[in-house]
Amino acid sequence: QVRLVESGGGLVQAGDSLRLSCAASGRTFSNYAMGWFRQAPGKEREFVAAITWSGLSTYYADSVKGRFTISRDNAKNTGNLQMNSLKPEDTAVYYCAARPSRTSVSSTPEGYAHWGQGTQVTVSS
Repeated sequence: QVRLVESGGGLVQAGDSLRLSCAASGRTFSNYAMGWFRQAPGKEREFVAAITWSGLSTYYADSVKGRFTISRDNAKNTGNLQMNSLKPEDTAVYYCAARPSRTSVSSTPEGYAHWGQGTQVTVSS
């Protein structure tokens, strides 16, 4: 199976930027679609963004569209989430996830088989 480790979280002010990274190891990363999800206290885990195995297609939640950019580098077995113009409502634990598919992505947690441990992002107003 593929193992995922997130990094790059932290405490920032509203309007700042952060770049999250997801390091993959184990199986061939390019065989997996990748997604980012987040979970705020007392809320369900929600979809943020997803990217196909090739990186050619990306998908975003409406709440982050235009502010966040998902990308991947299969040669380095890494995925990234560039987050700009952060808002207090972006505060959550952010998780990267991998889906063993070269044909589709998913916007639901159930669509992903492998998860990282999460990284905290806190945006102060």
